[in-house]
Amino acid sequence: MLKNRHMVSKKEKKEIFKKLENSLGCIIDGSMEIADYEKMKLLIINGKVRGFIIKGEPFLNVEGLKEWKAKKRYVIVDDGAIKHILNGAAVMAAGIIDADEGIKAGNMVWVSDARSLPLAIGIALMNGKEMKEARKGKAVENIHHIGDKIWKISV
Repeated sequence: MLKNRHMVSKKEKKEIFKKLENSLGCIIDGSMEIADYEKMKLLIINGKVRGFIIKGEPFLNVEGLKEWKAKKRYVIVDDGAIKHILNGAAVMAAGIIDADEGIKAGNMVWVSDARSLPLAIGIALMNGKEMKEARKGKAVENIHHIGDKIWKISV
């Protein structure tokens, strides 16, 4: 259940949209509200849940990524990894086809299939170049994916 839903000031909205543009490479505009949901704040853009704020960093959710087509912080996985990711598993380096080399460990990233369909959002456990080169180990901690609680309130 969403709690404390409220409109944000023009200044705060501008700051959040600028942070999203810098981290994801896409321009977002529209009305914005913020609501509390479990241990995070959800971004409601144009009346729909399209992102969240975790540890002070705004990021689009899966539905937001479909709508605004991010160009940065991507991790592309092979088809064999998809089922596991959609069940909430971490993204393993062995399943990564490509990744944005600008990713740093600790960044929020988005995970997609080879057709650029967003599947999940996570926290990078290694930098982008390492993700592309490593053949074993966890690369991304999965924090939101298609079919989870956040996705269900977003569609």
